[in-house]
Formats: sequence, C-alpha cells, structure tokens
Amino acid sequence: MSVPTRTVPVPASVVLVADRVERRLAATLDREIERWGALDDDLVLPLRELRRFVIDSGKRLRPAFCYWGFVGSGGDPDDDAVVEAGAAFELLQAFALIHDDVMDGSAMRRGARTVHLQFADGHDRSAWRGEPRRFGEGVAILIGDLAHVYADRFMHGAPARVLALWNELRIELNVGQYLDVLGTARSDTDLTRARRIARYKSGKYTIERPLHVGAALAGRYDDLHEQLSAFGDPLGEAFQLRDDLLGAFGEEAVTGKPVGDDLREGKPTPLLAIANERATLDQRTTLALVGTSALTAGDIAAIQTVLVDTGAVNAVEATIDRLTAEAIAAIETTPITADASRALVELAQYVAWRDR
Repeated sequence: MSVPTRTVPVPASVVLVADRVERRLAATLDREIERWGALDDDLVLPLRELRRFVIDSGKRLRPAFCYWGFVGSGGDPDDDAVVEAGAAFELLQAFALIHDDVMDGSAMRRGARTVHLQFADGHDRSAWRGEPRRFGEGVAILIGDLAHVYADRFMHGAPARVLALWNELRIELNVGQYLDVLGTARSDTDLTRARRIARYKSGKYTIERPLHVGAALAGRYDDLHEQLSAFGDPLGEAFQLRDDLLGAFGEEAVTGKPVGDDLREGKPTPLLAIANERATLDQRTTLALVGTSALTAGDIAAIQTVLVDTGAVNAVEATIDRLTAEAIAAIETTPITADASRALVELAQYVAWRDR
C-alpha cells in the first residue's frame, strides 16, 4: 500500500549550493584517503566508504537552509564560509545516520547495504576471528565518529556565536536520538513525546539550526533568529512527519529503504501515536505487531491499513499542510532578501511534499 502525495521536484535553491558543498567534501575526503592510505592501505576502505556515503547520495537540505539563511541575512553568496558550514552539516548528518543504522539494526540506507553490515559481510567472507556483527558495528561507529570529527574541522575558525550554535545543535541531536531509542524500547505511543522526539532528533537540526548558523555567519543572528525559528520550527516538524509517512509507506525504489522499515523498528512517531489513540480493540492487536523485526509483507500491509482506516494518515497529512502554511506565512514577513524568501518558500514546499 502506498499513500499518494504531491510531486514536488528538487528546487534549484538546493542544487545551487549542493554542487559547491559536494566539491568541497570530495576534495577534503580525497586528500584524507591519500594521506592515511600512505600510512597503511587498510585505512583506505573505511575512508572510501565514508566518501561514498557522503558524496553519492543525500538531499543536501541542511546546506541549502544554511546558505539561504546566510544570503537572506545579507551574506555574500560567494563567501566560502557558508560552503564550509554546509559541508559540516553533511558530515554531521553522515555521523547521525551511520550511528542510527547501528542502533536500529537497519539493513538498507539510500539503496545500499548499511555500513555496519557491509563490514560485517567483509569479516565473514574473510573468515576472521571474532563475531562479524561486533566487527561491523565497531567499524561503523568509528566511521561515524570520523565524520563527526571532520564536521568539526570544517567549523574550525567560525565566529564564537556560530560555534555556540553548532555545539548546541549537536547536543540537541544526541538528546533527540536518545529519546528515540528509549521510546522505541518502551513501545511509546504518547503523542506529546513523539512530537518532542521528532523536533529534537530531526526537525531542529535539519531546518531551524542551519538557518540560525547561516544568519550567525552573516552577523544577524540576534535580530533574526526568532523570525527564522517561526519558519524553521513548524517546517522541521512537517519534515519529520513526512519522513514518518515515508518510513511507513514509502517505496523502496524511491526511498532506498525497505517498505515499512520504520514499522519493523517500532519508531515512536506521531503517526503511530494517533493510530493507537483512535484504534479499535482489533486494530490495536494489529498495531501491537509494530516493532517486530520479522514482520511479513502481509503484516506490514495490515498495519498500513490500520494507519489509513483510523484516519492517522489523513491527520498527519493535514498537520503537514497546516505547519507548512504556518512556516511560509512566517518567512514571507521576515526581513530577508527577496531571493532568499522565494527560495525558502520553494524549500518548504519540497520538504513537506517530497517522495524520498
């Protein structure tokens, strides 16, 4: 079962900065591969895997929001500082996703086998000593840590206000991730907590904080951060709500993850919280299957049917529409440049109604 959604193409406002950020990332990681490969050939593989993970896919949303927060605040579009920040956000995202896949035991990410399983497979093929799973997860954690360190290196030399924001958003990301892990373990279906997790694990560091960093790089954080938050906070929640729908209904060929993967993991999402609140006794029995790793295609279809029949899907779609309209109304009255305002409206529409 799939839920129809609007088709919104990737806006030019993303591509504009994505190319510059990708070139910067590729140049840095290529140098690191050469540098550490000269010390020991065994160091090439993990660094190449990090390069593949960062360069070959990703939506580049965080660099885009950072860039338009910077340009909209009067920053020079040609200033390399915003490209450095964009590269840092992409590496921080790599760190978060690689570690997230280990914690969730995910098998696929962006259409490829997850990092920890790739290295576990290599251990198994080589018949090395010890447990392949532990080796794969250990290597993936280290690769994620490397991404985090490289992200910090890109922020080295940034103004004090920018560094303070960078440090805060990293804490927020980890706090949100802990709440997500805890909520999954407890089979949490509380809507308030689910919204809090969505906000801190994903929404804030995807949209609101990149905008703040951009404004701070341009020296206008103090006078613009509240208005940028009025845009970024609701849109960040809409972003995660769309992610929740894609995690439950998205097609593998498009999302790069197995259909219903989030249902197997039992993520504490607003979608599931609403469904549980509205479900009949029989429907709750079906929803109790959520979080079972061995869900069959039939189980997933049954859960998806409950999500639709309870009205949870329609409720989430309506919330996405409301939050996106709220965000757009806020940015249209924010005193930033006209081109940045138009770009951020385009980005809002893409974030809310994307298909991956």
